[in-house]
Amino acid sequence: MTSAARTRSSAELIGAEEPVLAHNYHPLPVVVARARGAWVEDVEGRRYLDMLAGYSALNFGHRHPALTEAAHRQLDRLTLTSRAFHNDRLAEFAERLAALTGLDMVLPMNTGAEAVESAVKVARKWAYDVKGVPAGEATIVVASDNFHGRTTTIVSFSTDETARAGFGPFTPGFRIVPYNDLAALEAAVDETTAAVLIEPIQGEAGVNIPDDGYLAGVRELTRRAGCLFVADEIQSGLGRTGRTLAVDHESVVPDMVLLGKALGGGIVPVSAVVARREVLGVLHPGEHGSTFGGNPLAAAVGTAVVELLETGEFQRRAAELGVVLRDGLESLVGRGVVGFRSRGLWAGVDVDPALGTGREVSERLMREGVLVKDTHGSTIRLAPPLTVRGEELQDALGTLGKVLGQGG
Repeated sequence: MTSAARTRSSAELIGAEEPVLAHNYHPLPVVVARARGAWVEDVEGRRYLDMLAGYSALNFGHRHPALTEAAHRQLDRLTLTSRAFHNDRLAEFAERLAALTGLDMVLPMNTGAEAVESAVKVARKWAYDVKGVPAGEATIVVASDNFHGRTTTIVSFSTDETARAGFGPFTPGFRIVPYNDLAALEAAVDETTAAVLIEPIQGEAGVNIPDDGYLAGVRELTRRAGCLFVADEIQSGLGRTGRTLAVDHESVVPDMVLLGKALGGGIVPVSAVVARREVLGVLHPGEHGSTFGGNPLAAAVGTAVVELLETGEFQRRAAELGVVLRDGLESLVGRGVVGFRSRGLWAGVDVDPALGTGREVSERLMREGVLVKDTHGSTIRLAPPLTVRGEELQDALGTLGKVLGQGG
């Protein structure tokens, strides 16, 4: 941090942002200056337990030593070639990521939204080249309350009016059905369907977890209908739920898996479409690309992320600490919490609206040294780094009880 930044207060820095930054976010009034592990520190030196982890981009905590070491090492060698040339880091990253997910090929991109956009293109191309859907008629079935990003095409199939209003005209070719409803999904699928695109767990909607058997049902339905199953694991994947992927809880292997956020280790933006060879094989040179996708720095950090996951340690931690999280939230039901949904180290917590909105509860927690973020209404989301310690997690839950008026 520069000496100028050290002398400016949080209020001054927040005020300085207002005239120059577009208001596409509504941040909590805290200015983070440094971080390590599960903790961040603001410009005044106050420490906070990070219970959001960059919306799961920081699954391995802030500045995990294996990841920062990989980045520093690569910074001294090579950072970018573009895909006009090969680089010496990309093949290993792709091979190990494909093996980790049980799939065959990797399309490297940068952001989660780019991975989703890429999957839409690939699914349509597959529908025309392989399934034989007439040109321009391919459809993709999605779920209501989804969150796949905020590009124009993606908000075209959003049901969140905040994301949609004022941004039309919208991209056609999508059918929206209720989440967790196999009958509705089956009714929407026909001979034009290229793919079913869903989140195995809906994060932005409040960590909505489908019924047991839903994901397996989607897999079977798409197999019978001759269309692709595309799982958006950008928030739910890479250890967050106690398994490598959320679909692993039902032993399901989709045709395409979309990854991002934690794949860059909280250091660089890295995303990927990982798929069966017959699916990604429909792409030919010039049909899709990215100057930065698969760059050597991203590949080096991504490979280090895969190495961490190959040990299984982080999946185990998420599963074991997920029990602590679930039990702690269960103890607050009826005491300020009216309901919650959790899997691994991920939870959507519905607060009694009489006690405040999700934003108000988040601000109270911030004042007590715990950082979370609201989703909708009186729901907050908890997604601590998978490196969080059990006692830190219990302290955070105690603080939640305190701000809800229950002591602790």
